[in-house]
Amino acid sequence: MKRRSFLKKSAATASVLGLSISGVNAMHTLDGSAQAKTNNFKLKYAPHIGMFKNHAGKDPIDQLNFMADQGFTAFEDNGMKGRSVALQEKMAQTMSKRNMEMGVFVAHKIYWKEPSLTTGKEDSRKEFLQQIEESVEVAKRVNAKWMTVVPGHLDLRKDIGFQTANVVESLKYATDILEKHQLIMVLEPLNFYNHPGLFLTKSAQAYEVCKAVDSPFCKILFDIYHQQIEEGNLIPNITSAWEEIAYFQIGDNPGRKEPTTGEINYRNIFKFIHSKGYKGILGMEHGNSNKGNEGEIAVIEAYKNSDNF
Repeated sequence: MKRRSFLKKSAATASVLGLSISGVNAMHTLDGSAQAKTNNFKLKYAPHIGMFKNHAGKDPIDQLNFMADQGFTAFEDNGMKGRSVALQEKMAQTMSKRNMEMGVFVAHKIYWKEPSLTTGKEDSRKEFLQQIEESVEVAKRVNAKWMTVVPGHLDLRKDIGFQTANVVESLKYATDILEKHQLIMVLEPLNFYNHPGLFLTKSAQAYEVCKAVDSPFCKILFDIYHQQIEEGNLIPNITSAWEEIAYFQIGDNPGRKEPTTGEINYRNIFKFIHSKGYKGILGMEHGNSNKGNEGEIAVIEAYKNSDNF
């Protein structure tokens, strides 16, 4: 794209987002320290890489700066563990400079179609714990506090009670590792429709497992999208599980897109979470309902509207 066309496009976008053209240029020079934030959100919503690529370009550092320019004070990256050490360090430096907190990344290989931790087999446990050890180093590198854990598929040859005991035992070993570094694994229950056959599906089950592990380093990741499909009754279930919830993720249903595109009343949910004094991160683990610049603007507007309580 020619520079003149790029500037025209940037100016039009900046007008919609409430930015000056100099602010847009600042984002692309990676020098956002003097850039005023556009929005002042009440909660720490965390976008992910790719969500604003049309505005910011493909470079993760440019994308982080764009997020910060829009007022987002957190960021999450499921795939952080797979990025190069050099990029992890550069992303950490950018987040520090822009006063952004690092959210979750996936801590280990997830077995979507075959049992792992539910089996109680020693080799499965060793593999999991080795990956937790590796993830500690990533967390330290990017200043992360939380990492996502999914216990994997059901073992259909074992009673659910035995499977639960096997999972709890593995998680206890993991907390022994995490406690040394003051890091928290968050267990994510996933819905039956997108991920059939998994062990951990409901908030009450995650609560039960966390209580059995009995450690401040094993908590719940309450994904509002998954739990709307799996069980509904969102605010009462959040209330019941509150003391074990350390992290939230967001996505409307149906479609798993930004708030206001589906059936979930996110303004009420955000208002409730805020009223509880929640200071943690809410990961924006969803797609954009529309393509291109317009779709990215729609995401920002959806959060502005949903945060208006």
